[in-house]
Amino acid sequence: MRRPTHTATLGLALALPILAGATAQAQEKPVLTVYTYESFTADWGPGPEVKQGFEATCGCTLRFVGLEDGVAILNRLKLEGASTDADVVLGLDTSLLAEAKATGLFAESGVDMAPVSVPGGYSDPVFVPFDYGWFAVVYDSEVVKTPPTSLEALVSGDPGQKIAIEDPRTSTPGLGLLLWMKAVYGDDAAAKWKQLSGRILTVTPGWSEAYGLLTSGEAPMVLSYTTSPAYHLIEESSDRYKAAAFSEGHYIQVEVAARTAKSDQPDLASRFLTYLVSTDVQDVLPTTNWMMPAAKTDKPLPDAFGTLVKPVKTLMLDPQAVADHRRAWTDEWLQALGR
Repeated sequence: MRRPTHTATLGLALALPILAGATAQAQEKPVLTVYTYESFTADWGPGPEVKQGFEATCGCTLRFVGLEDGVAILNRLKLEGASTDADVVLGLDTSLLAEAKATGLFAESGVDMAPVSVPGGYSDPVFVPFDYGWFAVVYDSEVVKTPPTSLEALVSGDPGQKIAIEDPRTSTPGLGLLLWMKAVYGDDAAAKWKQLSGRILTVTPGWSEAYGLLTSGEAPMVLSYTTSPAYHLIEESSDRYKAAAFSEGHYIQVEVAARTAKSDQPDLASRFLTYLVSTDVQDVLPTTNWMMPAAKTDKPLPDAFGTLVKPVKTLMLDPQAVADHRRAWTDEWLQALGR
């Protein structure tokens, strides 16, 4: 190894205080910690663009903490309580609102909700919607020639054609299917779960694992979203994967974000929530998070979105009813599936 000359050493010595000062200035930037789900933070997700755009104007460092899914995020927050590092939580959905509010861990957003527009309307001072979508059974059209046309057809269909679903204890899509079944079948949901159990290939902790079983050819059907086929149409120029339209309607998921009451960056957290409903972010979400924008956009949706399933009816249970009964309904699901 070559040693530096005296001049170089002197130059280095002179430079060190400058570098130290620059490092100190960089460290003085406030850090905004956002708990979200892993697919949001992935290279192909919206996270990188959201981070770059917000950091360009906030004079801060945006730090994402990627967790499995929305339910897992809430579970983590409950465990951490007031000691959580999270300034913002991004990725809960309307099914979890009442339960999340009951923790007392969230503060009012301070966000102008005028740009927000989601099916069925939305009004809440704490949680800010950033996108939405309807749950759907997505199938491989090269394998499934006669897809189910209703939830009943899925429940009572050929047990030889399997579906991968997500766990409602850890996954918002899994919880979505639980509520979809309850919304359609009510007190008969347990019996319908037992009937459906013969078609369930596996129950995964989160959406990514389940969807990977579809694209790898291990499962011909998966619980996902009506918007999922848009990804394949746009990114792969393929219409192989399609969403089945169900005659009973589809359960909606509205994804939300909120700031925590303990955040030591409350103004920055509110600015970030406002940024989420800006056109800068809303234009990005359809083709990175593959969901529908919850607020105004500057750009029209890609043509592929015009080919997607349009639910004949939007289903959603009252969030307070979900909070009151989620544990009992989950126990019912566990018992019906013999878990």
